Amino acid sequence: MVRNLCILGSTGSIGRQSLEVAAHLGIPVSVLAAGTKIDLLAEQCRTFHPKLAVTATQEGAEALSQALSGQPIQIAWGEAGLLEAAAFPETDCVITAVVGMLGLKPTLAAIAAKKRIGLANKETLVCAGELVMAAAARYGAEIVPVDSEHSAIFQCLMGCADRREVEKLLLTCSGGPFFGRSRGELETVTSQDALRHPNWRMGPKITVDCATLMNKGLEVIEAMRLYGLPQNRVEVLIHRQSVVHSLVSFRDGAVLAQLGSPDMRLPIQLAMTYPERVESLAPPLDLTVCGPLTFEKPDLETFPCLALALACARAGGTACAAMNGANEAAVALFLKDQIGFYDIYRRVSQAVDAVPYVRQPNLDQILEADRLARALAGEL
Repeated sequence: MVRNLCILGSTGSIGRQSLEVAAHLGIPVSVLAAGTKIDLLAEQCRTFHPKLAVTATQEGAEALSQALSGQPIQIAWGEAGLLEAAAFPETDCVITAVVGMLGLKPTLAAIAAKKRIGLANKETLVCAGELVMAAAARYGAEIVPVDSEHSAIFQCLMGCADRREVEKLLLTCSGGPFFGRSRGELETVTSQDALRHPNWRMGPKITVDCATLMNKGLEVIEAMRLYGLPQNRVEVLIHRQSVVHSLVSFRDGAVLAQLGSPDMRLPIQLAMTYPERVESLAPPLDLTVCGPLTFEKPDLETFPCLALALACARAGGTACAAMNGANEAAVALFLKDQIGFYDIYRRVSQAVDAVPYVRQPNLDQILEADRLARALAGEL
């Protein structure tokens, strides 16, 4: 079990649940970092008494300083603050729960400081997976995934000494709020429609990604990086009940699955306690009441974002960073009701085609592909 935590993205859904789990386990939290929800961050600071708190902007830092007047908490802001937070000497685990490319540099900083990474920021591995995994191996940093699907695979592989025994990873997907609808029916859906996820309560960006199935495409790329497998050995299955969180198929025909209640506190806790298991806040799974468990293939025609993500996964290089950056920009416009549902796919696809492709990029080339794709998706 880890001894001291840093939580990047503490006011988001994963961050708030990470604090619940930390309190349950009695693990101190020395660092909190958040964006612009200053009132909530101040409340978290009063409850958990971190030694360092980080905000997105200088104005936010000044507001937080006023809200915490008289308390012995160091306050920083911006990218420099996030990097300081990620490498804070007293912590041994960093929960990376910030959304988007913002998490990449702090994750690399935490790896260089030899922390355990509780990875909840999938964009880090989507955009720069090869660099991140190579850095983790070089510094001896441990990466324990927090995404429910990747935590499930992590658990299924705990007893696998030789990864050559693995035939395929099977990532389950709820299908989101639009499962079963036709392409014609989805042409006019709104952002509010997309935010009605049937099983999970998450932030708006990831919820829209679940509606387009882009989220599952990002998770395919993340799984490829985490477990060193090509795209054709990572498969997506629609599983509406969100009870089987993912599966691993082995060469001898055996299939292992991890089941549990649809509660993110389970994988969050494992990232903190691994290799131990302790009592959880999540309700236990009762197989007698969860109903039939079903599985089927995704509809790539109705959900072209998943098909695009799989194509970028096969291409590798800067294609993944360009796709991710363009998607973040397009989803932001959709959430403001400035573009339609399928405009997300159109803008991302066009941006990926327009960004110059580099097969083995360095960090600067990855960041430039991300920047250019965002600009293109916002301008189209």
